[in-house]
Amino acid sequence: MNRTHPALSDSAWAESPPPSLIAGCGDIGLRVSQRLRQCGGEVTAIVRDPQKASALERGGCQVRIENLDRPSDAGDWPLLFWFAPPPVQGVEDTRLRAWLAAQRGRIRRVIYISTSGVYGDCEGRWIDENAALRPQSDRARRRVDAEAAWAQWAQCSGAEVITLRVPGIYGPGRWPLERLRQGMPVLRPEDSPWSNRIHADDLAQAAVLAAQRGQAGRAYNVADGTPTTMCDYFTRCARAFGLPQPEQVDRDTAQRIFTPAMWSFMEESKRLLIDRARTELGFVPQYPDLASGLADVSASDR
Repeated sequence: MNRTHPALSDSAWAESPPPSLIAGCGDIGLRVSQRLRQCGGEVTAIVRDPQKASALERGGCQVRIENLDRPSDAGDWPLLFWFAPPPVQGVEDTRLRAWLAAQRGRIRRVIYISTSGVYGDCEGRWIDENAALRPQSDRARRRVDAEAAWAQWAQCSGAEVITLRVPGIYGPGRWPLERLRQGMPVLRPEDSPWSNRIHADDLAQAAVLAAQRGQAGRAYNVADGTPTTMCDYFTRCARAFGLPQPEQVDRDTAQRIFTPAMWSFMEESKRLLIDRARTELGFVPQYPDLASGLADVSASDR
């Protein structure tokens, strides 16, 4: 089944999107740039990889090849999408903080993709954006630091910063096929925590809607609205791709086998409410559950 991207309303933009800068323009950045350009927007992308730059240029983007760890002034921009991840170590997003310190131009509006990991373990409860931030991993602590850095910078610069708190992203190029082929086990259903996810196309849609309609200083949970367990995710992916079902193990066995990074996800259980994104952004997922995403699997994904 092939889906087309939903038409984007430009009701919040008089004619077309304002000129946009995407910092850290990987898969999600490319999807966002396509949507902006469909609406007549001009997009500039910051990337490190010359090969990625060529692909973006072929898609109609202007490109800057830069290393964000050696920051320079980006200039004046009506709209910035910051998709660059933090460094892989530490509890601060030193990359972002150094980049912000180098800015001298005026950036009016920022869309920042954070993680739902900032909430930590919520023991399976449904949570909205008012839940306390209790990160349990350094990965999530770096994102909390980044949210704080953006808030501080917004106060000083007058920029409008909108934060999207995002769970696991799935879709083409992101399926756990290698893990399944390697026969990695999963937690058995009774031990598997609640987890949330979003299709890459839906995240791109939400980012553009946030640019149009998001309220300054607000955070939005962005997910498909249908949480499942990690066990359910891996077993259904295996079925959809015709791969062997993963072995199911208890928590003690899993903790011995899983990497520390993978185990950290097993120690958090939450279900994300997305009412704010639905109401304020008009966000309606194309893929409202895992079944709809798996139904859209193409031969190229296999």
